[in-house]
Amino acid sequence: MVCIGSLLRALVLRAAASAGRRRGPRVLCGRAADVRVTPRHGYGWRGFRAVAGRMMLDSSDPASPAEAAGQVQPQRRAAGAVAQAHDGGYASGGWEREDGKLSCGYSSFRGKRATMEDFYDVKLTEIDGQAVSLFGVFDGHGGSRAAEYLKEHLFENLLKHPEFLTDTKLAISETYQKTDTDFLESEASAFRDDGSTASTAVLVGDHLYVANVGDSRAVISKAGKAMALSEDHKPNRIDERKRIENAGGIVIWAGTWRVGGVLAMSRAFGNRLLKPYVVAEPEIQEEQVNGEMECLVLASDGLWDVVENEEAVSLGKSEDAPESAARKLTEIAYSRGSADNITCIVVQFHHDKTG
Repeated sequence: MVCIGSLLRALVLRAAASAGRRRGPRVLCGRAADVRVTPRHGYGWRGFRAVAGRMMLDSSDPASPAEAAGQVQPQRRAAGAVAQAHDGGYASGGWEREDGKLSCGYSSFRGKRATMEDFYDVKLTEIDGQAVSLFGVFDGHGGSRAAEYLKEHLFENLLKHPEFLTDTKLAISETYQKTDTDFLESEASAFRDDGSTASTAVLVGDHLYVANVGDSRAVISKAGKAMALSEDHKPNRIDERKRIENAGGIVIWAGTWRVGGVLAMSRAFGNRLLKPYVVAEPEIQEEQVNGEMECLVLASDGLWDVVENEEAVSLGKSEDAPESAARKLTEIAYSRGSADNITCIVVQFHHDKTG
């Protein structure tokens, strides 16, 4: 259910945006910046793209002890960065790692929903001489606050974990669950109970770790074949249903299978009233990035509801620019009638680059 206040706010923001060019503080990958926003047309909807020069591609403020000590060095090559699509419009952008071996692009669109509850995050950085890239899609439900909190804190917390480089899987698992606890504590006095998925890919050197909570999804193209690196957390999954029932919860049919007749996914951040049945413990898969790894697509279910895995990675690796691939995937999902917010990140691997 959409509250009247949210609708009025969305209408006001759209009216302001339609007035044409404007300058003002916007958020670029979580960082406030002064950029020019210009109307975009020609994609079947009206949206906005921020035009900015090179920027430091790190969404956390340089305030952590590691960063202050110079241990964390963000990459500085990033073009076309844009704001999150929370003004009723559309956002896209792209980056390339300094050594040229990896490029990424994203696209995010509110779609047919009255409000935007998707967030995303990208970090290209370096720790102790090791190249580190982090990508995340966060699909909120019941409100946008949980997804926004993950965008602001999940990767920041992960990079601070003492075992991040030595035991990355452990660091990811502990960080996911601690960030969930932190979010619930921060919202203890709030009269809402929203939640969020998280589909993340963490590349440390040539090791790719994909962690998932909820029904967003990560798919790679390896040796020409699509391979899902996450399995949607649905309440009717046999293992998930057993886990929920062992914890004292129930899974019932209410238009679709739902935990307690409420939530159509079995794992999520937030959702205080459904703890301990709905958890934020991630399932993690690891892949070595070699010459067979062609591309990676992370997306919210607004894309996967209408686009097959094979189609997504086929387009993701065929486009010259990953931003173009991400835009096209968003456009395809919208044109096919996706009723949800649509957000995707496309990562291309360039093994022929020598740096």
